Amino acid sequence: MSQTDEIDDSSAPLIEHLAELRNRLIHSVVAFVIGMVICFTVATPIFNFLTAPLCQVLADRGQDCDLIFISPQEGFFVAIKVSLLGGFLLAFPYIGLQMWRFVAPGLYKTEKGAFLPFLIASPFMFILGASFAFYVVTPLAYDFFLGFQQFGAEGEAVVEETAPLSVVFQGSAQEYLNLTIKFIVAFGLCFQLPVLLTLMGKAGLVSAEGLGNVRKYAVVGILVLAALVTPPDVITQVILFVVVYGLYEVSIFLVRRVETKREEKLRAEGYYDDEDLADAEMAEFDEEDDK
Repeated sequence: MSQTDEIDDSSAPLIEHLAELRNRLIHSVVAFVIGMVICFTVATPIFNFLTAPLCQVLADRGQDCDLIFISPQEGFFVAIKVSLLGGFLLAFPYIGLQMWRFVAPGLYKTEKGAFLPFLIASPFMFILGASFAFYVVTPLAYDFFLGFQQFGAEGEAVVEETAPLSVVFQGSAQEYLNLTIKFIVAFGLCFQLPVLLTLMGKAGLVSAEGLGNVRKYAVVGILVLAALVTPPDVITQVILFVVVYGLYEVSIFLVRRVETKREEKLRAEGYYDDEDLADAEMAEFDEEDDK
């Protein structure tokens, strides 16, 4: 066999994998476009649903829920953004299926059993985080923001010195949608933390002890994350910090459970040596004493 034939034979599997990846990506994009078109036809009801937190806060203050377009094309872009978000949510189960069908043939049976639960948990946790943002965080945030309006108890203008001054919310539909989507996506992604760290722990990339040792650095990182992905108000930043740090502690607990189950399995199969572990712990203890 010539060198050219050897190269062709070795490259054939790679070409097949790339062709399959292309087909999976095409199917995913088509599903996303179909979902986007469906959501575009009902963009107005979806947008009205997304305005519920703002409208509820305004209603409690005795104000009408009136959003405005500040440019002629803003209504179209609002519909497009609603369609993008809705299309992704509709197509995500099919996109996840395509991802699974691409990677599953290369996994052992035990690896499939380990990876599949995380693939199912990921969209569930995203929906949980998005729901928490929509039903809990956004009402608190908008109540805080709208507290800076200036009008009397009966809706009259506030008078300072001799000049009447009335500062009342008249929001842009596009700006409101941008902020709401930012909340939803930020909390949805942050709720992926237990899934990601547990999967890494199952793969042996992180350990519960290691995660516990870097806890103080994690606190700083979460504070920075809260400052970056939320508007500049203390309420939402504190809520995001508390939630993400709680998820970090939950992740440590889940990784520790994974390690315990792995240890029990290895001990049952005779691959886990308690004496070697005791010797390693004693050596580590002696090193700490020397320091």
